[in-house]
Amino acid sequence: MAIVAGAYFYARWRVRDALKEVPGKMGIEIQQSAQGFTMSKSEQGRTLFKIQASKAVQYKEGGRAELHDVSITLYGRDAGRFDQIYGSDFEYDPKSGDVTSKGEVQIDLESNPAGLTNPDQAPPKELKNPIHLKTQGLVFNQKSGDAYTDSRVDFSIPQATGSAVGVKYTAKSGLMNLQSKVNVVFTGENPITVNAQHGAITKDPRVVILDAAQLRSRTQTAEAQKATLFLDSNNALKRVLADGEVKIQTTGTQPTQTRSDQLELLMSGGTKSQLVNAIFTGNVQTQGSGAQQVEGSADRVKVDFVGKNMVKRVHSEGNVHLVQHPKPGSQNAQDMELRAPVVDFYIADGRRLERAETSGAAQIAMSPAGGTVGQHTVVTAGKFDAKFDNLGQLTSIHGAPSARIVSSNPGQHDKISISNSADAFFQPGSGIQSVVQQGDVAYADESRQAWGDRARYTPSDQMLVLTGSPRIVEGGLTTTSKTMRLNRATGDAVAEGNVKSTYSDLKQQVNGALLASSSPVHVTSRTMTAHQSPAIATYTGDARLWQDANIVEAPSIEFDRNQRTVVAHGTSNRTVSTMLVQTDQSGKVTPVTVTANQLTYTDLDRKAHFEGGATARGTDATVTSDVMDVFLLPGGQNNKSSAEPGAAKLDRIVATKNVVITEPKRRAVGEKLVYTAADDKFVLSGGTPSIFDAERGKITGVSLTFFRHDDRVLVEGSDTNPTVTQTRVAR
Repeated sequence: MAIVAGAYFYARWRVRDALKEVPGKMGIEIQQSAQGFTMSKSEQGRTLFKIQASKAVQYKEGGRAELHDVSITLYGRDAGRFDQIYGSDFEYDPKSGDVTSKGEVQIDLESNPAGLTNPDQAPPKELKNPIHLKTQGLVFNQKSGDAYTDSRVDFSIPQATGSAVGVKYTAKSGLMNLQSKVNVVFTGENPITVNAQHGAITKDPRVVILDAAQLRSRTQTAEAQKATLFLDSNNALKRVLADGEVKIQTTGTQPTQTRSDQLELLMSGGTKSQLVNAIFTGNVQTQGSGAQQVEGSADRVKVDFVGKNMVKRVHSEGNVHLVQHPKPGSQNAQDMELRAPVVDFYIADGRRLERAETSGAAQIAMSPAGGTVGQHTVVTAGKFDAKFDNLGQLTSIHGAPSARIVSSNPGQHDKISISNSADAFFQPGSGIQSVVQQGDVAYADESRQAWGDRARYTPSDQMLVLTGSPRIVEGGLTTTSKTMRLNRATGDAVAEGNVKSTYSDLKQQVNGALLASSSPVHVTSRTMTAHQSPAIATYTGDARLWQDANIVEAPSIEFDRNQRTVVAHGTSNRTVSTMLVQTDQSGKVTPVTVTANQLTYTDLDRKAHFEGGATARGTDATVTSDVMDVFLLPGGQNNKSSAEPGAAKLDRIVATKNVVITEPKRRAVGEKLVYTAADDKFVLSGGTPSIFDAERGKITGVSLTFFRHDDRVLVEGSDTNPTVTQTRVAR
């Protein structure tokens, strides 16, 4: 359109110069009808213009003159033009200086480089794409140099045709006003129509100004309060500047709407000018409604083009804000929001968003679609690189360095994880599928911290999986393993592979026993499951728990760090084992090992309850039963004479059901046993208790009491169950 407007201006300027000369000459030299009139003017051996008319008539009344079948050729002062103006009838009024066309006026504008070498130019061998204008009722004043017409002006170039209603040219300022109804149609593969309420063209600089401009094509509409078109010396469009409420709307599979305060278009120039850049400035906003709804804003957006006006890159800067909404009805749908100082979007094939990258500290926020209540996640990093699928839907984001993820849930403390890098993977059309963090990963919530070389988080189950020497610390509990899984929703933690836990920051419990010390409690196993509330951890697979010299081993151990309770379970292949000590009357400390299928211990009660094949083994005695309760001395008394610091000291044992006591030379059976370590005394009762001594024989009674330190045996009977002694006599 700028080329057309510039051409029109150029034509008016050429007409003015020619007609300023013609009327004066015609008024002086022609006094009557003439045939085959020709006149020209030259300077320094070069022809400036030539006027030809088939007939010229001057009337005596008023001195007016008429010219018929007029053809005016303008070569320009450098002889590089071959412009032609022609029409059937003109009238000149010498009093007013007006030259008025009585009919249609045709104008052809054509450059003629060959004329530079020929002072008396011959017509070009061929006209190459001249600019053609057509109007009528043109009035030119040779005194002022101004020209105007209220009629319609039509113009055409090889790439476009156009029109306007009413034109006024002011010679002094070089300003040409297109009064109203400006219309330009650009032809080609994608026809474009430009309309404006008013237009203006200036000669120096060569500028076309359109008021209330509107553009329409098959796929786009655009409008602005003012559009300024800058032309080069050949009237080719080189720059467009649109101001005031610039709006662009694109239709198709991915409709978009864009607005800004200003838009600047930069062209490559030449006859086949291509769009190079489009620069949106000031409160830039865009909205898309394709496969996913997208909203964006920035202070400035620059669009780079290649080839046939194909978009290559979109550079956004200054408070860049992008929001992407999921498809309606998508499961686990999330809104994605990006904020960054600078974002570059790269376009494939001129139509498909391929990738994007940020510059400067950036932030990505993800929240439940539609503003519903749920987890809100914010990811920050020094830079983000995003990739998109063939539909322009986000598939992955890579953030580095200093990646940080903050997850918030209503009524819960924030969960924070940091790392060297983070990669977020998306389910097309819905939301984030997983986040992978790598390099010095650190995680923290209300009371839990964790570290590892790599972490993978899945929002669907809110599970964080740590690998690469992971370590977790929570309320004095430190755990290491090969793999660790943290559930952000429930607070549960699962460690797998070579699990090692240490419970520190423990206070000594004076009334406790097995776990009463302030020393750390250590646990090893193949797997661990820890619960945040209550603070319970379950260890499975060759589990081993110990504090000082007190040891519990089992296939499975459940430990409550707050209550200091232990629940251990055995299997058919392996039983629960607990290591204790006892002190005899001489002060000698000996170990006691208790095994069973199940152990339940509460430190507050100092009671270890064993079930299922319970066995207590000392240095020279073994007790077995179905059920066994082992009572321990308070922790304050454990170290008085113990050779093992902090070792739990045996107080008494109560065994029931199928009790069997085995010593090197003695064996006793019964249904109930009460053993007290202080006096090394066994009291066997229930059923028909009996004791067999290899030297003394077998003794039965209602109750059997024997003292191991001096081998005394007390036997009690009853009327219905008298005491019986069977003595072996040597022969």
